[in-house]
Amino acid sequence: MMENQSLCDDNMEEAEYILLDLDDLPCEIYIPPNAPYVLSGLDTLNPILTIDGKIKLIGQYDETIGTCLVFYESDTPPVVHEEAGPSEANLCPGRRTLDPKQTKSKQVKPVTQLQNILKFRLLENNETEDAREKPKED
Repeated sequence: MMENQSLCDDNMEEAEYILLDLDDLPCEIYIPPNAPYVLSGLDTLNPILTIDGKIKLIGQYDETIGTCLVFYESDTPPVVHEEAGPSEANLCPGRRTLDPKQTKSKQVKPVTQLQNILKFRLLENNETEDAREKPKED
């Protein structure tokens, strides 16, 4: 039984997460929300990202310095206070109330850590996808 567990562990691949950085794109370029995209050539030095079949971008890997963490943010439900006990101010005993001064809060959970960031820029007309270099084999 232990041997099978060991074999499965050896065959499992470790997932690697990469951040796709589009911050260097000109502000005139509009990328529609939920636009379909194709990311090709992840095993090359310069992967190609095609967005909505129209926008072609070329990427370059940058290694992160230190630890780069990715977090997930979600809204948390507001805190509900339940009135308990008699009070002159408590006109409706047993009623639940929301604090009007309470600000919206967010819940943040870690997702993963990154080793690489893939920065993209526009693919120029004189550049071709075939000009991409393959990484050197060790």
